[in-house]
Order: sequence, then structure tokens, then C-alpha cells
Amino acid sequence: MKNQNNISLLKPVLESVVKPKVVITTHHKPDADALGSSLGLYNYLKKLGINANVVTPTDYGDFLKWMPGEKSVINFEENESLSAELVANADLIFCLDFNALKRINNLGKLVEASSAEKILIDHHLEPEGFEDYRLWTTGASSTCELIFWFIELMSHVDLIDEEIASCLYAGIMTDTASFKHPSTTATTHRVAAMLLEKGAKSNRIYEAIYDNYSLNRTRFIGFCLNEKLQILKEFNTALIVVSADELKKFSIITGDSEGLVNYGLSISGVQLSVLIIDRTVARKMSFRSKDKFPTNEFARKYFNGGGHFNASGGESSDPIDFVEAKFKEAIKEYKHLLN
Repeated sequence: MKNQNNISLLKPVLESVVKPKVVITTHHKPDADALGSSLGLYNYLKKLGINANVVTPTDYGDFLKWMPGEKSVINFEENESLSAELVANADLIFCLDFNALKRINNLGKLVEASSAEKILIDHHLEPEGFEDYRLWTTGASSTCELIFWFIELMSHVDLIDEEIASCLYAGIMTDTASFKHPSTTATTHRVAAMLLEKGAKSNRIYEAIYDNYSLNRTRFIGFCLNEKLQILKEFNTALIVVSADELKKFSIITGDSEGLVNYGLSISGVQLSVLIIDRTVARKMSFRSKDKFPTNEFARKYFNGGGHFNASGGESSDPIDFVEAKFKEAIKEYKHLLN
């Protein structure tokens, strides 16, 4: 059954008298879908009486710290010994919102070496296949939507309370860009409605995520849009390139660049928006597109990345000037899809 959508087989394991020890992890620099799915699952498992721990590979933005259960999250980079012990002793490891172990950095080696059974719940293309159980489809708007499906498969929708619903609604809302991405289906709206019925407060969740900018972050966004935004008219592309010194100038912390790449797509005529940031250790890229441009293919081919058709990421160890030049050359191959 390996690598099939066989996750329903976990039901007797979760409901057994002897409860399994569970670790939940997600990709580095978690966004709202990654942390929301992790904490939504964590709060659900707690209601089943299961000892679960959420271990993230890295830190994440302050705008996510309102989520119920967040204070229990263990940051691998700050607690390597504890994280390693939990992973080594786990019976089950849930891997959420990523499809390859490299996406959890050094934590991936520990997960791979653990004798625990691995469960993949994800909606990204081309899963690596390291898992024993899987709930995977690109037809879901988000991993948070898949966690709802999982709870439904376990016949436990009645256990969803305001805390679980709030975590899951946050991930669905953000990964669909407030329900405007093509991945938003009738099922997505039905799931969101049920989460609202279970107590999620859409206005409060929106405010916690989007109306909670620091002054530094606000000024940084203004600087990027005024000083750094390039429009490559020939390719209907918006490009922002940010240096390490500029990040330092505005005291940028984890999460402060979240959503910056989306501004380019709000410009009339722009089909592709790209953000390149020098994170010192590596140059990170975000790609967002409309219609026909395959950001996942582009990111995979040129920048060791991947993701969704219209939303992907990549990285490079090359200097930022070289990365910018490489992007501008590579995009020429796709001109026909951008005009």
C-alpha cells in the first residue's frame, strides 16, 4: 500500500488503547498553511488523548503566534537534542505541507533515520515517496483543507472545536489568497463554511495575519515597491531583488517578506511576479503567476525549486547579481507564455 492514499488505515492505530507517540513536522520557515495544519492536527490528536509534539525545522513569523497551541511548538534549530530524541522515539511522524525531506533541512536526516512510520499529508506536485501512509492530492487548496479531510476520514468531525477550526481556516484562507486562487473549489468553500460553524472567526484571523505589520515591515514593503520594483515589459513580469544589506537596514526578521511577491501581480498586465532575496546563506526566490506560466517547472529547471503551477519557490548559492542575471536570461525561453 506504500505511496497510495491509504491514510484511512491509521484509524485503528489512533483509536487503540495504547496510544502512539507522535511527532508533527512541516517545511522550513513555515507559513500559515504549514503551521495551521500542524497545530490543527496537534489539537485534534490531543482530543484523542495522544501525546503529540510539533517540531518545526526553523522559526516562523510573529504573525502566526496567535494560533492555539503555538507555545508548545519546538524549534529544531533552538532545541536540537530534544527534537532528535522525540523523532527517534516516535511511533508516527506526520509530514505536513512538504513533499521531500530536504524541505525540512537537517531535521530530514533524523526523520529518515527514525524507525517511526511516516505519514505524508500534502498538496504539492511530485512527492518524493519516503512515507508509509499518504493523503496527497494537488486538487486540495491547502494542507489545512487536507487535515479537515483527514479528520473527516477518521469520522471525528464532531471533535473539531474553535481552536482546531481557527488553525485550519487560517491555512485555507492564506493558501487561496483569500479564496481567489484557481485552487479554490466548491469543496474548499464548504470546508471553510464548516470551520466557521465550528467557531473560527474569519475577521479576527484575517486581522491577526494581515493587519499586524511591524513599522519596520511596513517601511520595508514601501521601500521595495518604490525603489526596488522592476517591470520587465517585454515579459509582462514584475521583479524585486533585495540585498542582504537592505534586509539589515530595515531589521527584517522571519516573516517580514511574506506576501511581498504578490504585490507585482496586482499591477495591470503583469503575468509573473518574482522576488529574489539575499538571505546570506543562500539566495531565495518566490514566483507567482497568472494563467499559463508554470512557476513550478521554471523553479525546478533553473533554481533547484518547485511547488504549485502558479506559486513556487527556488534557491541558489550564487551571488545575487548572478541570480538576477540568470533569471532575466532564463525567462526569455518562456516569453510566449507571458505575452
